[in-house]
Amino acid sequence: MWRNAGILAVFASPEEKEKEMAGPDARLAVEKYREHAEGYDASAARTMALRRRAVELLRLQPGDVVLDVACGTGLSLPLLREAVGPAGRIIGVEVSPEMIAQARERVALSGWNNVRLIEASMEDADLGERFDAALFNYTHDVLQSPGALANICRFARPGARVSLAGIKHPPAWLYPLRLWRLLKARPYVTTFRGLDEPWRGLRAYLASLEVTPVLLGTNYLAYGRLA
Repeated sequence: MWRNAGILAVFASPEEKEKEMAGPDARLAVEKYREHAEGYDASAARTMALRRRAVELLRLQPGDVVLDVACGTGLSLPLLREAVGPAGRIIGVEVSPEMIAQARERVALSGWNNVRLIEASMEDADLGERFDAALFNYTHDVLQSPGALANICRFARPGARVSLAGIKHPPAWLYPLRLWRLLKARPYVTTFRGLDEPWRGLRAYLASLEVTPVLLGTNYLAYGRLA
């Protein structure tokens, strides 16, 4: 904790530092993504390869029900629909009105009738059915929310598959990259808590988890199964 706080002190006021080491803030997330929604797809292009790998890790089958956690503008939806086919179902949840509006437009233009989008926080979303697999693609705030994780997992089928792609701190000896990681993440997350092991809260619900650091340890891919 002290190391993270020390990094934050380089470029954050005491008030900002305290807020960013606290838990996630859904209202602040809505504000942040109101500003970034328009250019989000362009900014996410650099991590599309990791997004594809995270979807592949789910090993989706035709007919599966898959949850897209914090689905944003719906960039993962074409990949998920291709995997589950017209007989499968996709549930996307997003708290930002501006982001989910783009996801809805994507669904409408594609004519998909097996994609259901829910505008809500993950803590409050009623999925209405159980899922076979869940994608956590750059969902750091959600992973740091015990309420969100509990709500997600109550809709999971036993043994449901999960895959994660996201940001993390690189090893301590790459200290300058930790600064870079925080600076790059600040526009998109509301908490820096848990960056050493972002998946730690979810691990309590899992029977297994395999984590692979990527991009010099500043990002990661993970795959597991819920208990």
